[in-house]
Amino acid sequence: MHSRYDMRAIADLGRDLLIKHGMPRDKAEAVAEVLVRGEGFGKTTHGLALLPAYLAEIARGGMNVAGEPRVIHDHGACLTWDGRKLPGPWLVQQAVRTGAKRAERYGIATVSLYNSHHTACLSAYLQAATDKGLVIFIALTDPGHSSVAPFGGTGAVMTSNPVALGAPTGDGPVLIDMSTALATNGAVALRRQTGAQFPYPVLLDNQGRPSADPAVMATNPPGTIMPLGGVEAGHKGYALGLMVEILSGCLSGGGRAEPHEGWSASMTITLYSPQAMGGSQAYLKQIGALVRACRDSPPKPGFERVMLPGERALNALKDCQNRGIPLPVSLCGQLDELARAHGLTMPTPVANG
Repeated sequence: MHSRYDMRAIADLGRDLLIKHGMPRDKAEAVAEVLVRGEGFGKTTHGLALLPAYLAEIARGGMNVAGEPRVIHDHGACLTWDGRKLPGPWLVQQAVRTGAKRAERYGIATVSLYNSHHTACLSAYLQAATDKGLVIFIALTDPGHSSVAPFGGTGAVMTSNPVALGAPTGDGPVLIDMSTALATNGAVALRRQTGAQFPYPVLLDNQGRPSADPAVMATNPPGTIMPLGGVEAGHKGYALGLMVEILSGCLSGGGRAEPHEGWSASMTITLYSPQAMGGSQAYLKQIGALVRACRDSPPKPGFERVMLPGERALNALKDCQNRGIPLPVSLCGQLDELARAHGLTMPTPVANG
């Protein structure tokens, strides 16, 4: 059962709850905006369900709410920050804005960032670049968390290591946001809470046997999430996961060589100016042909048509903007309880179901 809420109203509640916990308004607005946008995209494990956890992190001192990132290196087109455990959504927004300005100047720019707090939904940041005609690529790891075993192993080394890419097309952006493992940590945690099994094996138990039961992650020693490709082709997902580790944790200087406490994130955010490369018109011509070829591919049985990555999420977001954002009853109850505890009011639903 779900109730629908006006997106602006629920974002305002999130902002006000964060402000009540001491977060400055600009950072609170950024965090609330990213969580609501992720929810609107349908990324529910990386949407508003994170808000109670973020508030708890602030209360225990795991997330810093004030201040700026510390500049480690600045070479113009290449910039490295220590995020100082500041709110991930605000840090990533700042990094994208900074990188976009520098990409427009230099043609390409990379912001490398470590010691960030959790960053929520990566696809929520991409259109800030694509709307400026830039291509953006994000590689991210949490060096304080291990849940994915290297192919052929049974001990966790990496985490689900997401990558995201946004590309303007002249007709709506391509938005790619994916884990390099068969499941995200959030999806596994949600199924553990509800007792639900995965529809097919995405995990290994601690003996290296494929499993669809998230309970294997709670054994001693724990099971692991399989890399993309699973049992037969997991060597490819393993390699992709290593690529992410190298680009994010290793290049930023915030990888797995030292211990990390609590939630953390290391990443690189690279922005490309098509104008500085083959030229904007050439880029749009080429990506336009690519998009048309994908969409014109005859659909296989069970599919009405071929969609581009991000198309479904953008349609879902538009629906939420028009009809309200659907939130499960359990989450509504949490938000209502938090609102009451801080003298705030949960918005009235605009529709049910």
